[in-house]
Amino acid sequence: MHTLHRTLVIFMLLPFLSSTVLAQDGNGTLWGGVPKSTTTDVLGDKLNTITTAVPFLLVAPDSRAGAMGDAGVSSTPDANSMHWNPAKYAFSEKAMGFSVSYSPWLKALVNDINLAYLSGYWKLDENSAIAASLLYFSLGEIQFTDELGTPGATVKPNEFSLDFAYSRKFNKRFSMAVAARYIYSNLTMGQYVQGQETHAGQSFATDVAFYYHKPFTFAGRKKGNVFAFGANISNIGSKISYTTSTERDFIPTNLRLGPSLTLTLDDYNQISFMIDFNKLLVPSPPIYSMDSNNIPIRDPDGNLIIEDGMDPNVGIVEGMIQSFHDAPGGMKEEMREINISGGVEYWYDKQFAVRGGYFHENKYKGNRKFFTLGAGLRYNVFGLDFAYLIPLDQRNPLENTIRFSLLFDMDAFKEQNKQ
Repeated sequence: MHTLHRTLVIFMLLPFLSSTVLAQDGNGTLWGGVPKSTTTDVLGDKLNTITTAVPFLLVAPDSRAGAMGDAGVSSTPDANSMHWNPAKYAFSEKAMGFSVSYSPWLKALVNDINLAYLSGYWKLDENSAIAASLLYFSLGEIQFTDELGTPGATVKPNEFSLDFAYSRKFNKRFSMAVAARYIYSNLTMGQYVQGQETHAGQSFATDVAFYYHKPFTFAGRKKGNVFAFGANISNIGSKISYTTSTERDFIPTNLRLGPSLTLTLDDYNQISFMIDFNKLLVPSPPIYSMDSNNIPIRDPDGNLIIEDGMDPNVGIVEGMIQSFHDAPGGMKEEMREINISGGVEYWYDKQFAVRGGYFHENKYKGNRKFFTLGAGLRYNVFGLDFAYLIPLDQRNPLENTIRFSLLFDMDAFKEQNKQ
């Protein structure tokens, strides 16, 4: 059996490789989560986080949305709309564009882990557009050793997703999109882990999205004022496995929806407000029964007996439906599973932007809370966006790093060539 040389990387791989961890509380009950020392507060509430495979699919890949608290389902269209809501492409004012983004990961500890994103679109006509993107997550270089510490293979684990989308406008206010996604996750590079042979995990998924866009008059101005609403169910796809066993894990099927409001104050000043609500459409970990000796109770077939909640070992569609009513804590816990992102974007003369945002996750569902800041510049055919994250209650892999996106306006490029 092999072990990882760098403890840091072991810690990073656990959320990717492990299924739900079972932990016991003081009432003789088995919870899906982490050890009891971190599951109970003075009110008796429990930490019951939802874990999935390939969580990199939910990381904000671009710096514009990353500077607005990871909000983007109803923001104005740009080249990076694939991740947030591909239905926005049909309302793009430009005929073509693409973007390259780069995000250092755990920069304070290592310098070879990063997330890269390439995305672009092309409008076929006034009402339809196609788009594609590549999201690549590199975990850097890892040295494997055997149990005696003898150096073994040096590998470079990685994950990526390749996306294609078609977006169509059905009238002046409404558009829809469908996207197809291939997911590849190679975290162990074929090494043996805990005595089991491993392999790369693969999955296919789809997105279904819509976008509502309604211009209105503000301060006597009819142009540039828009109320929008977007929704995107992403990563509807097959479960994934890293071993030859029959056990497979859900990928992060996610519902994202929310409104935005864009106001043009005068010829030079524009401001937008937006908010996103996110909920994972995968089963919540249940509570399992324990006997008087704190040993899990099993039925005659050897299955754990569920005391509260619902069986998480279900199909993809059933799991999506079940995710709205299966939390052990009832509706209170279901509401805790909704993450909230809010952002503000200010533009001066469509050349310079200042952005800010906030992301909130309930403390019993992961406790990610952070502020974000950023800026944007547009010059002829090029644009630059920057983002910076400030964590609150706990550390974040993206803290103390500057993420950036480079955008290309192909319409402006063609116009410059003509001149």
